[in-house]
Amino acid sequence: MALYLLIIAGALFLAYANGANDNFKGVATLYGSATASYRSALALATITTLLGSLASLLLAQGLLVAFSGKGLVPDALLQTRSFSFSVGLGAAATVFLATRLGFPISTTHALIGALAGAGALAGSFHLEYLSSTFLLPLLTSPILAIGLAVSAYPLARTLRRRFGVEPDTCVCVGQPELALAPAPTEAGRSDALQRVVAEPRIEIGTTAACQTRLGRSALGLDAATGVDASHYLSAGLVCFARGLNDTPKMAAVLLMATGASALSPGMAVAGIAVCMALGGVLSARKVAHRMSRDITPLNAGQGLAANLVTSALVLAASRLGVPVSTTHVSCGALFGIGLVTGEGRWRTILSILTAWVVTLPLAAATAALFYTLSQ
Repeated sequence: MALYLLIIAGALFLAYANGANDNFKGVATLYGSATASYRSALALATITTLLGSLASLLLAQGLLVAFSGKGLVPDALLQTRSFSFSVGLGAAATVFLATRLGFPISTTHALIGALAGAGALAGSFHLEYLSSTFLLPLLTSPILAIGLAVSAYPLARTLRRRFGVEPDTCVCVGQPELALAPAPTEAGRSDALQRVVAEPRIEIGTTAACQTRLGRSALGLDAATGVDASHYLSAGLVCFARGLNDTPKMAAVLLMATGASALSPGMAVAGIAVCMALGGVLSARKVAHRMSRDITPLNAGQGLAANLVTSALVLAASRLGVPVSTTHVSCGALFGIGLVTGEGRWRTILSILTAWVVTLPLAAATAALFYTLSQ
């Protein structure tokens, strides 16, 4: 019974550490570009991640299967509580340590390392399955994110300049008052004046020019507001995608030894979602600052481009059941923006890449240690 409770505690601790390390990854561009304050960005991240976590029950069943460990280690080993305990606590300790040091790392990587470390010590570990199912997507996803960011942002910038779009360029709609005209009377004479209002029309130009042509009552949306709104939406999509992608992986740790008879997938997902939210609210600041301010300077357009790349890749991977890392994808997009602008802070980027390399072997060693202690 004690080990059973430790398994649950380890999985929930992993979820807390994941929330602390990953919660800000979708909204880092909002905070970094000064589009949103820390508190506003944190609130958006927490709410949308929670929604993604709950949606994973319907949209990301493939990841529950992938991270159950089936195929990586024998089914008999998966049913042992010492193995589940070792995997959950090994991954959690690795992610929590990185969070305390301010490094954005991959919970996916930590889980894979923990599965591999405990499995190898138990003498039952399929290296070929690890390489084909897990490592290939994890290695290619940040490269793909860099490539898309390097392509997407310059294209968007070129189109903006080609069409002359500036921050105060707006699309407005209104009914301009054209002139004063005589008002007809019952006798057919005109002894009063009335305003003639034209049909509603759309104008494109600067805000001041549109108000001159359509009047100050015209309704419109300027480019800066549109970019900000799209930026918020894309940040919410990234966080939703992270919740969708990460929650099943940690829920699988809970279900690994307990099974549906003791704990249903819905209960596992709900517990993981709550702990992720708590970790994000209470312990995310150090990683948030590093991702938002230390990788590369950002403006709103650059942040929007990075978020669109991240959300598209992570949502597609979640739907297909491919275990990519939200961390690798979001950081890869930021690396790509820094490469395009020439303002990437490569010392910080190198330190993050080093942390990524260390994550898997550290999680493997930690899980192996816990497995030894639990025997």
